[in-house]
Amino acid sequence: MRILFMGTPEFAASYLEYLIENGFDVVAVITQKDKPRGRGQKLLPTPVKEVALKYGFPVFQPSNLNREGMEIIEKYRPEIGVVVAYGRLIKNPFLEAIPFYNIHTSLLPKYRGPAPMQRAIENGENVTGVTIFKISEGMDEGDIALQCAFEIGQCETFGQVYEKMITHGTQLLKEFLARYPIELVPQDHLLATYAPKITKEDLYVDFSRPAVVVRNKIRAYDPNPGVRTRFGDIEIKLFGACDMERILSNPFNEIEVGKIVKIDKNGALIKTLDNGLWVSHVQFPGKGKITFGDAKNGGLISEGDTLGK
Repeated sequence: MRILFMGTPEFAASYLEYLIENGFDVVAVITQKDKPRGRGQKLLPTPVKEVALKYGFPVFQPSNLNREGMEIIEKYRPEIGVVVAYGRLIKNPFLEAIPFYNIHTSLLPKYRGPAPMQRAIENGENVTGVTIFKISEGMDEGDIALQCAFEIGQCETFGQVYEKMITHGTQLLKEFLARYPIELVPQDHLLATYAPKITKEDLYVDFSRPAVVVRNKIRAYDPNPGVRTRFGDIEIKLFGACDMERILSNPFNEIEVGKIVKIDKNGALIKTLDNGLWVSHVQFPGKGKITFGDAKNGGLISEGDTLGK
């Protein structure tokens, strides 16, 4: 089939490269406008545009899909649209021109919306997956073509789940294109949940919560963008949360939440509401990520310090 691919970030670029390298007939690519990125905020092409240009495929960045997008369809005559993290809702009449299918990183109808991977990890889900569905005008409400599920380990980070989503998702897309057309199954809208866009406030960790909640918060934004916590007059980022340990060295309830009880080769043991949580790495403003052991040796942080204040 002649495929029109639509996507924008690095995640979508992985899918486009998979299609191209496996010989699928991508006839044109649509992505968002170039935006400032990186420390210098230099105007750079989207990752999807970079892949399209690398392989010499026609790539477009229309402001108006219903006008410019229709011209692209008329010129290249795709039979199907594959959409991965395009970043904008697709509306009629462009949506009606050809069948459009979206690759969504959850088991719909759970976690509709822009941040399903992070929200699933943050909520402590132990299973997630990929859904391919026919796009309708509602937010992730279209009928389902195919799904696949996989487990989330209790210590797996967003970065690890992200890689699983690419591995499982590209294989599901391959199966979908081989079997197309596929009988569609309507979603049960009564079971729908929503994964809202990540805000700056979402990134702050609260050590007054149970250890498992704190662990899931850190995992959900590891390695990018990293959760934040106050440390004196600055903000630091935390990474590598997994093991929990009951603190027995003092009467447990008398230890202040957020206090660093111990630092060793495993990281920092930090007091939460009900337990101690080991966190392996820390990042100070303007610095790279380092182990808590190195931070202690460098005089940046010590046992007895309190985070979150």
